Amino acid sequence: MTGGHMISTDVLRGLFLFEKLDEEKLNWLASHGEEREYDAGELIIRQGEPAECFLVLIDGEIVMSTETPAGVVTMTPTSQVGVYAGATSAYLGERAPETYAHSLRAIKPSRLFLLPAKKYGKMVAEWFPMAVHLLDGVRLGGLAQRDLIDRRQRLTALGTITAGLTHELNNPAAAAVRAVGELREKIKSARRELADLAEAGIPPERLRELVDLQEGCAESVGNVPARTPLETSDAEDELGDALEAAGVTDAWELAAPLVSAGFGQEGLEKVRSKIGDEHLAGAVRWLAEAVEISQMLDEVTDATERISTLLASAKQYSQMDRAPYQRVDLRELLDSTLTMFRGKIPPGVTVATDYDPELPPLPGYAGELNQVWTNLIHNALDAMAGEGTLTVRTRLEHGTTALVEVCDTGPGVPEHLRERIFEPFFTTKAVGEGTGLGLDISFRIVAGRHGGDLRVESVPGDTRFQVRLPLTEIIS
Repeated sequence: MTGGHMISTDVLRGLFLFEKLDEEKLNWLASHGEEREYDAGELIIRQGEPAECFLVLIDGEIVMSTETPAGVVTMTPTSQVGVYAGATSAYLGERAPETYAHSLRAIKPSRLFLLPAKKYGKMVAEWFPMAVHLLDGVRLGGLAQRDLIDRRQRLTALGTITAGLTHELNNPAAAAVRAVGELREKIKSARRELADLAEAGIPPERLRELVDLQEGCAESVGNVPARTPLETSDAEDELGDALEAAGVTDAWELAAPLVSAGFGQEGLEKVRSKIGDEHLAGAVRWLAEAVEISQMLDEVTDATERISTLLASAKQYSQMDRAPYQRVDLRELLDSTLTMFRGKIPPGVTVATDYDPELPPLPGYAGELNQVWTNLIHNALDAMAGEGTLTVRTRLEHGTTALVEVCDTGPGVPEHLRERIFEPFFTTKAVGEGTGLGLDISFRIVAGRHGGDLRVESVPGDTRFQVRLPLTEIIS
């Protein structure tokens, strides 16, 4: 940092904060403030130190960061002439924060105008007394309203996700309940078949061989080479004829489960040779019952595994078991969010994912990023109105930035609305259908909490919301 020196009124007039001031006021600013230069990487102010200055960027590039209990939150670097920082609330007098609420660092060689906090506070209070009261009211009201809105938005997103998760869990749960109910009946029936064989006097050694055959059939369930529907039908007809010829009642009903386990005429002859014709019909019926029991057990296993997978995705989505700020895998976050949406995606919408395998984990607030994906995916589905393709894509840019794109094939965002869609309360939806806060909150999470960027590129049939996140945090 070089020593401060007098600033010219022409330079002050070029800053949007002061461009409307008359010459007398500009001279007052010039006499009470100073211009300072900072080298690239130099710390300008540090969070927690006494808030002694109000600062305005003249030229260069700076970045603001804030230390939180969960880690450092870095804003997007800016080179916009006239942006201000430091003791911005000094006009509140004794109610103003005594220390800086953030740190400020020069990214490139930069020049800033520095005005002592007390002079700045006095200037605003004397020159704009009514504005002080208005700003104070807006600030307090805005803080309370934003807190309420943020909580309401999170609850709305949670309700959407909960509805989808409930729908997704209901399907495997219902399948498991149905399979367990049928299992009870099949097990009863299989016990009766086995009792009938025992009463018919089947020798113990043949019963042992029958049990061995049953275990072989059970192991084959789900491992039989795939057949076309026509091939399956032909195999069932062939086995049904053979069973009927062997005097097995209900031959056609037994053929379907046996064929699904790879049992055919060769298997029938094997049973005949080991069990004998006398017990063949009862043995085949018991085998068919045992195969169906194995199939139902597989259904229960599949259903419970599906429930476990969904719950794991819900846990990943909510980040209940993870630290709030740490290195996160974007693919895991995106997949868990898509899983939560599965029950809400219309049948006419196709979902495609395209993940860059070279993209490394990055520092971030996983739960908050999932809220961003939720908002963007929800908007994309709304835009397509039940028909189209939702694409979620990741890319590594320039080796330093992660790009996440949520794309839809809807009608697009008109050019005159692209800047406004990120404004709080702006929405194109009908009254009662949207708060107009999803993109505002998403932008604040991406830019304010992660030092990233959120923008949109759109033409009819191809709208892309692009989230860029730094792979490394900027330390204050």
